[in-house]
Amino acid sequence: MTDTSSTAAVDLSLYPGGTSLDADGRLLIGGCAVADLAETYGTPAYLVDEGALRRTARSYVDAFASRHRNSLVLFASKSFPSASVIGVLAEEGCGVDAAAAGELGLALAGGADATRIVFHGNAKTDDDVRSALAAGVRYVVVDNLDDVERIGRLARQPVPVLLRVSPSLDAKTHAAMMTGHDASKFGIPSGQVDDVIRRIRREPMLDLRGLHAHVGSQLLDLDQFEAAVRALAAFERFPVYDFGGGLGVRYTSADDAPSIDDYAERLVTAVHRHLGEDVELLVEPGRSMVARNGITSYRVVTVKRGARTHVAVDGGMGDNLEVSLYGQAFQPSVIDRSGPAEVVDLVGRHCESGDELAHDVEVVSPRVGDLVTVPVTGAYCYTMSNNYNAALRPPVVFCRDGESRLAVRRETFDDLLRRERLLPGTDD
Repeated sequence: MTDTSSTAAVDLSLYPGGTSLDADGRLLIGGCAVADLAETYGTPAYLVDEGALRRTARSYVDAFASRHRNSLVLFASKSFPSASVIGVLAEEGCGVDAAAAGELGLALAGGADATRIVFHGNAKTDDDVRSALAAGVRYVVVDNLDDVERIGRLARQPVPVLLRVSPSLDAKTHAAMMTGHDASKFGIPSGQVDDVIRRIRREPMLDLRGLHAHVGSQLLDLDQFEAAVRALAAFERFPVYDFGGGLGVRYTSADDAPSIDDYAERLVTAVHRHLGEDVELLVEPGRSMVARNGITSYRVVTVKRGARTHVAVDGGMGDNLEVSLYGQAFQPSVIDRSGPAEVVDLVGRHCESGDELAHDVEVVSPRVGDLVTVPVTGAYCYTMSNNYNAALRPPVVFCRDGESRLAVRRETFDDLLRRERLLPGTDD
């Protein structure tokens, strides 16, 4: 239904800090007009405000360094596993949380210092462990007794490790993002922690330095972080504590989320109260580091008005699985023009009824060829991009001070064919 009495404004507070409209009403990210970026790089595309990303990283590093002298901010690379992104964050003082050998390789390729990398994984293979040992990472996080066996067998000198604890906490978030409850696949259940600590200490190639806990993702209640600190304080004391990430972000105008400063203040205060001021404190922000600093641009391919108005764009669940997987709400906008508002479903081009980017959202009444932007797509969208219907994964474009550069090129059909081994001429 079209409402001719109103227009649907772009909520710039959901976009990277510094996003603006120029004199002609065009949307600018990092000083670059999205329309110009669409002409240069095509759509769909992931657009990252590099300046805003750097400012967020510095805010994180400063927030913890000013409150706790021995702290390290580790970027959870699973949220945007790109060597280009990791490299920018490393330049701003962040270490890296890598959850597999591939992420470790990307981090090293991006210029991250191995001594500022913590290596995770709930199902580490021998190759994963070998990669971590060869790189000389800061800590390997032990998630299970099989990790103990593998590290003990493969290490040639004592390896600094942390033990991941599942602290029996039910996070207030989507069920798929809860990682600290008793039935989680991650970590050692609280009732088994003391026994596992004793088992690790019997293994001469493991040097147990501390404990790790991560209770969930997209957490908007800071009480949950303090609860994690209290949970780990119930065990014997260690010199190192890693409290993971999980700080939530705003995805729509109706959302509210704590600031980085509020999060740091609450967590550090809890650490000082329950664990002391001399411990090494590690945190692993992912979503809250990158989500707001990236947007996705699309073009409208078709508009179908009937029982509902379906606006189909040239992307979808191939570049954003957050909606299908987690039911995450996004707030898209038709940009660069005004007009009457219309309530629509923004859908993708893939052959799935669940291929939807936003449901029941108000935008400027759309037309074929319009540019659409979806903000707060900097986290996990690139991560989970895929080739559904042989779609080609979008490029990543960095924007800063009015200049753009290609960070990750668009996938090509030749890229897809290179892995095929049964076609003529593909055996070399």
